[in-house]
Amino acid sequence: MKKVLLYLLVLLVSHGTYAQKTKVKIKGAPAGIAADSRRWSIDKAQEWYAGHPWISGANFTPSTAINQLEMWQASTFDPTTIDKELGYAEGIGFNTMRVFLHSLAWKQDPKGFKDRMNTYLGIADKHHIQTMFVFFDDCWNKEPKAGVQPAPKPGIHNSGWVQDPGEPISRDSAAFIALKPYVQDVLRTFSTDKRILLWDLYNEPGNSGKLNSSLPLVRNVFAWAREVNPTQPLSIGLWNWDFTALNTYQALHSDIVTYHCYDETSTHQRIIDLLETHGRPLICTEYMARTRNSRFATIMPLLKKRHVGAINWGLVDGKTNTKYQWETPLPDGSEPVEWFHEVFRKDGRPYREDEATLIRSLNGK
Repeated sequence: MKKVLLYLLVLLVSHGTYAQKTKVKIKGAPAGIAADSRRWSIDKAQEWYAGHPWISGANFTPSTAINQLEMWQASTFDPTTIDKELGYAEGIGFNTMRVFLHSLAWKQDPKGFKDRMNTYLGIADKHHIQTMFVFFDDCWNKEPKAGVQPAPKPGIHNSGWVQDPGEPISRDSAAFIALKPYVQDVLRTFSTDKRILLWDLYNEPGNSGKLNSSLPLVRNVFAWAREVNPTQPLSIGLWNWDFTALNTYQALHSDIVTYHCYDETSTHQRIIDLLETHGRPLICTEYMARTRNSRFATIMPLLKKRHVGAINWGLVDGKTNTKYQWETPLPDGSEPVEWFHEVFRKDGRPYREDEATLIRSLNGK
């Protein structure tokens, strides 16, 4: 907890809000990072947020896909399952899904990829759900490959999830510049699409041991997106409080402050308190890990009370295996004593009916 608070204090000093109020300087605060003048003003960001109902939902991958490639490649795109499972989400009042894209699926067939995005958006819109799309990701398997994806490894959390762009491209500026056409093609195609809530440009930069080597791609994806200037806001979520340089850059270039927190209520509350000093709307784009005591019953009411968007990890138990804990695999594939993530079983029954009732209530359903 002390490490979290120290990092956030450093971030606020570099941002200027806390420093202006207290005249305090902290040794080690990052220098030379200024806010992008093209970033939305605080007033514009707050006006945008006020124009939406309370944002609640889940990170969504259909149960038939092990990763982003299996979701988006033509041979395995599954609109029938997407329609069914977004119907489950609509039934408990969720109005937002966070969905990961993948550059290799675009590279195979840019037009077909965007057509599938449009199909997905039509299905989501039918269920009164907006979407925040994610471009890049530093999590899990480091060498994505197009084509047939591996079968899930029994009992192992996200055994087949893949990074984007992965290694070694994410560290190589001469290589990752080839991703600019992908980002800008997608943004230009959907830059005024009201079915899209927000563009989440990069999930958890620095993860998988990459640390600050991801900062050049973070800088570039913000620059590429600002060139397009979509009507929807841009963000990259804060997630690891040790990553001072990354988090400072992300916070000072995001229109809306997004973040991840899988901690219990007291820590999550304090993070909200400190991030609110930026004056911008907050959306928690990952939370809810039952065995870490980040639960719907404790965290979702807190987020609603503080008017923070609430996007939990996982909707339907499926090939991602995220009902299993990060650190506690069950290689025999047996049922965990308590699910880590997910809201529904494949047949649409809630994992816990009391949770589904609470979610419906909080969403006014």
